[in-house]
Amino acid sequence: MIERGPRPVAPFSHAVEVDGWVFLTGQMPTDPDAPDAPLPEGIEAQTRRVMDNLQIVLAGVGLGLENVTMARIYLTEFERDYAKMNETYMSYFEQGKLPARTTIGVTGLAVGALVEIDMIARRPG
Repeated sequence: MIERGPRPVAPFSHAVEVDGWVFLTGQMPTDPDAPDAPLPEGIEAQTRRVMDNLQIVLAGVGLGLENVTMARIYLTEFERDYAKMNETYMSYFEQGKLPARTTIGVTGLAVGALVEIDMIARRPG
């Protein structure tokens, strides 16, 4: 568990490392400093909060977004939110250096979120 990380919404670890591979649990758009506060409004704000939470978890294990090799994104309103989520998501990475990715439409997410993102990172060897 990452000390500054968001409060878990289920029983899990923020990250698990095996042989230099770091698996980050899907993060929700909750505020680590106010976990009971309402979620941000709209897909852009929720995507920013999720990405910020992922950065907190990565920093907690001594890594950054440049170490991410794969991301999975879950959207409850795929058709409506896909393009706007992509714009926000891409702004977190250096141009031309995006991880592999899968995006999945789902019927619901914990805490009523619009988006959840999990990641796999690799520790430099």
